[in-house]
Amino acid sequence: MLITDEKVQELYNKIVDDLSPNEQLLLASLILNDLSKNNVMIIDDSDTWTEEDKHDLISFSLSYSNEFLTDSEDII
Repeated sequence: MLITDEKVQELYNKIVDDLSPNEQLLLASLILNDLSKNNVMIIDDSDTWTEEDKHDLISFSLSYSNEFLTDSEDII
């Protein structure tokens, strides 16, 4: 566990754990609204596929299927 994770868990244990479910929901809502208001980017774009990645995958798939089909025809 990272130090930041430990700090967040400690904060949760001290404060949030003692709140009622309604209060926890209100706190979560306030936090999420604040994040969206500040345009905080939560999604990690490093794992998204670029157009080049998609084209490479299509090219590889077509090449592989062509080899597979060519090999299969030799067997028949």
